[in-house]
Amino acid sequence: MISMRQHAVSIAAIFLALAVGVVLGSGLLSGSLVSGLRDDKAGLQSRIEDLNQQQNQLNQQLNLADGFDAAVGGRIVRETLVGRTVVLITAPDADPSDLDGVTRLVTAAGGAVTGRVSLTDSFVDATGGDRLRTVVNNVIPAGITLKTGAVDQGSMAGDLLGSVLLLNGQSSEPQSTPEEMNLALDTLRSAGFITYDDGAVTPAQLAVVLTGDNSTGEDSNSGNRGAVVARFAGALDGRGAGTVLVGREGSAQGNGAIAVARADAALSAGLTTIDNIDRESGKITTPLALQEQLNGEAGRYGTGPGAAAVTVGAPPN
Repeated sequence: MISMRQHAVSIAAIFLALAVGVVLGSGLLSGSLVSGLRDDKAGLQSRIEDLNQQQNQLNQQLNLADGFDAAVGGRIVRETLVGRTVVLITAPDADPSDLDGVTRLVTAAGGAVTGRVSLTDSFVDATGGDRLRTVVNNVIPAGITLKTGAVDQGSMAGDLLGSVLLLNGQSSEPQSTPEEMNLALDTLRSAGFITYDDGAVTPAQLAVVLTGDNSTGEDSNSGNRGAVVARFAGALDGRGAGTVLVGREGSAQGNGAIAVARADAALSAGLTTIDNIDRESGKITTPLALQEQLNGEAGRYGTGPGAAAVTVGAPPN
């Protein structure tokens, strides 16, 4: 007969064996798991290195393509804007290098830049909309009636500046007097809505509105900025012989100016958009698109969302 002491020893031995088994099993499992994780990490690291190498190769190819485009760009656009005048208007987030590039290609195309006007943060800020509309209403040139549909700040300001900065699309005659243009520009500058150099702006046939990459930060009012710029460009387009809205790829995404313009059937019907202005191909497209505007046509060009072709005359994307 088994004594109580033997019974207790047997039970203790069983629990001891279980404990040893658990410890040994968990140790083996842990070692296997760690080894597997190390293998996964090595595999992922190798994959990351391969992808980085591919990205570097693609960037190198893209830079080489940019270099080629820069070398032949002047020949591509030559004489496309001979005798034409262009005013350049920049949004607050526009990159100066993009502006210089557009100026270079417009000049290479035979066009003349009649001035540069910069929109300020206050211009595109929704909280200043009422004040901007008030200023606009106080400096409308004699004989100019703003379009009835221009009620938001971007459309009203674009309609006003179009009447003083652009020549009539049909007759190529000024739509306001030099005094009226100076009054409108000076009043908007004094109110903090635009900047420009005195005596360096005259009316033009065409306009380029240059925006950036839709990097609006954390400002709660920044979401409306793309819409303000898009509607401003659309109103300009209705006043002259043509307007092109250009920006970087981010401007064709989310609430960026080009994304807003492309999503609005009325705007995209007349306003040309280019979303890769940071690339040489986008800069080359700008004078080609201005020429297309002179012919009464509009397009959506670049490589971002909503682009129909990479450039004027290219096959659809």
